[in-house]
This record gives sequence, C-alpha cells and structure tokens, in this order.
Amino acid sequence: MKQVVFKMQLKQGYEAEYRKRHDEIWPELVTLLKQNGIKDYHIYFDKETHTLIAVQYVDEQAVTDLSQYPLMRKWWDHMAELMEVNAEGAPVVVILGEVFSMS
Repeated sequence: MKQVVFKMQLKQGYEAEYRKRHDEIWPELVTLLKQNGIKDYHIYFDKETHTLIAVQYVDEQAVTDLSQYPLMRKWWDHMAELMEVNAEGAPVVVILGEVFSMS
C-alpha cells in the first residue's frame, strides 16, 4: 500500500457545494475508485488558501489511468465549475512529497 498526497484548488465561494457533492458522491464512482486501487481516500480543505489536500492509500498493482473511464470524466465535468481544471477537464493536481514521517 502506498500513500499518495496531492493538492487541488477550489474556486472561492464553492466550499459548501464541494462538500455537498462529495456527501452525495455517486456509489458507482466509489466502486470504480476502489476497483482501481484506491483503498482509502481523504480530502482536507484550507479555508485561507482554498486549497484541497487529498490523501490516498493505493494498491500500486491495481492503479490504472482513471481518465479512460467515462464515469470518471463525467465526475470531473460535474466538479469542473468548482475547481481549477486542466484542458481535459480533470482537476489540476500537484503531487506533494513527504518531508517528515513519524510512526
């Protein structure tokens, strides 16, 4: 199991809608994520910078390119008005590197 941490940018004024859409996340999307190696997924919000910090625990052997799935692209389209996205409509993701760990 590998931990993956990344940040995304939420547009100002959309925190409540972002939370609402995730509270109502499509069950079939959760199934797709799990089938593609994402075993645990948490998103945190920094109100001062509107930065979303995501933490995933993934099975590296099962991870695939999620952009190949129409359901994933549909979710990205559903979320695009709330977040900074790239030309393909996926959220702009910046992978964060670990600088300290204490177990």
